[in-house]
Amino acid sequence: MLGRVADAEDVVQESWLRWSAADRENVREPRAYLARVTTRLAVDRLRQVQSRRETYVGPWLPEPLITDLHDEPVPDSAERVVLAESVSFAVLVVLESLSPLERAVFVLREAFGFPFAEIAATLERSEAAVRQLAGRARKHVEERRPRFEVDPAQQRDLTERFLAAAVAGDLEGLLAVLAPDVRLVGDSGGKAKAPLRVIESAGKVGRFVAAVGQEEIPDAAFTYVEINGTVGLLVTSGGRPHSAILLDVADGRVQSVYLLANPDKLALLAP
Repeated sequence: MLGRVADAEDVVQESWLRWSAADRENVREPRAYLARVTTRLAVDRLRQVQSRRETYVGPWLPEPLITDLHDEPVPDSAERVVLAESVSFAVLVVLESLSPLERAVFVLREAFGFPFAEIAATLERSEAAVRQLAGRARKHVEERRPRFEVDPAQQRDLTERFLAAAVAGDLEGLLAVLAPDVRLVGDSGGKAKAPLRVIESAGKVGRFVAAVGQEEIPDAAFTYVEINGTVGLLVTSGGRPHSAILLDVADGRVQSVYLLANPDKLALLAP
């Protein structure tokens, strides 16, 4: 819902406080109560942070989320596909373009399967209005959702080829893995080196990546880690996060490149 860990934690904490203070005898359905409270708080928080993101330097990307938790049970392949799609950067970036109410309706309906009547009660809107919001949100997401494949082997292979070509400054190697209409989105918040505008087309993205790959990073190390349900590349300098790269892959080519360089967001990926 929020795309930022601190905001999510604040909402969960406030939801817990309200649950703790609630008269349990008057709560007939705890799940519905908690969903309603959490959703309303999340919508309020989204409205508050919109102005903050309007003044953000350069493109704003959701914070990276580590999803390969080794102490958690490994979901089956079907569950992994759902997880990867629901928290992928491609989906979260598209959700950023929805209004807070549209986003809430989309998440509750598409991700959790809530009935329209329950969503209407949660948002204090008519069921007809909620259905309209859901239709607009679904159409918006489908029109802008990048093609997405959850194939760990192919994702890892393309990520490795992308890295090898980038480090070698191999433009031809990069063009071999990039889709013709590939987009590169960088997020630095004005606190690190990253493009302040979206770069589009294989030629422009390839030349940018080849140039950046030649830059010296002190005591650099490259680690593959599962970020937002897919293989990501974490670059560290002296053991501290320097940048993270995530690739959206479809039809055997890289469709989108997300370059996270804002140190505040990268702190979440620290070893």
